[in-house]
Amino acid sequence: MSGVDLLTFGEALVSLRSTGPLTTGGPLTPHLAGAEANVAIGLARLGHRAAFAGRVSDDELGGFLLRQLRAEGVDVTHVVRDPERPAGLMFLERRTADLTRVLYQRAGSAGSALGVDDLRPALAAGARVLHLTGITPALSAGAREAAAWAAETAARAGTLVCLDVNHRAKLWSRDAARAVLTPLAGHASVVVASADELDLVGAPGADEETVVAGLLARGVSTVLVKLGGDGARAYTPDGRRDAAALPVTAVDTVGAGDAFTAGYLSGHLDGLDLAGRLRRAVTLGAFAVAGAGDWEGLPRRDELSLLDSRQPGDTLR
Repeated sequence: MSGVDLLTFGEALVSLRSTGPLTTGGPLTPHLAGAEANVAIGLARLGHRAAFAGRVSDDELGGFLLRQLRAEGVDVTHVVRDPERPAGLMFLERRTADLTRVLYQRAGSAGSALGVDDLRPALAAGARVLHLTGITPALSAGAREAAAWAAETAARAGTLVCLDVNHRAKLWSRDAARAVLTPLAGHASVVVASADELDLVGAPGADEETVVAGLLARGVSTVLVKLGGDGARAYTPDGRRDAAALPVTAVDTVGAGDAFTAGYLSGHLDGLDLAGRLRRAVTLGAFAVAGAGDWEGLPRRDELSLLDSRQPGDTLR
């Protein structure tokens, strides 16, 4: 790996998906999951050089994760195989057509043992963008230290740092997250959050405008607020720009936020203006929710225009 477009790191999970309640023994299908892996795949699908760093178990499940990443064109040169710890697991059940529940088994996993030394070679190899999320610092003290070190080191080297808040309530409380993520955001050029996560990089209970103003004053160049089916807002020192979501039939919303971030970073890497970056972001978000899986429905570069001029039920022949 040398001079990649995007480097990201974190925990790649084995996601066991069920179409029915887990308590009744619904069939489970293994998938690769993890917010950072989703973003790496989204960039790789669009032709960017994307790399993932971290730790995976040194067994069949770890091999499955690496095989999936390699198959999607993601560089895994700096993934460490851990012979002592298991793969992190995520059980996902489609409880109703409109409700998905997630259960984790990731305490003591290979991914949670991530440390600074695991990331040194990857950062030394160079990247135009470093992407991190608020999930990794929630995994362990070592992972928190690694995330802070990577963000500070990359920012000092002039690398664009993107932080997606991605709060996981089952991993840590809002107060614990805020204590870590607020200083971490000070190293970021781009901060991404849903509307209900934004105060995790600002004062408790602060409104959106107050948090955004504080982030921009600290040197963040762009704050992206994800609004789901209502699209997104982007704040820069030049003002605010809104982007509407693309209308699609929602099949599976898991991974939509990661797809949005991947689209935005792809637009940045391609030199698009803010409007173009947001358009690509909402386009990838639409592809994500319109298909099943965290990342399986994400587009290739030649598919980016597929949703532009179509009618419901269209068949392209």
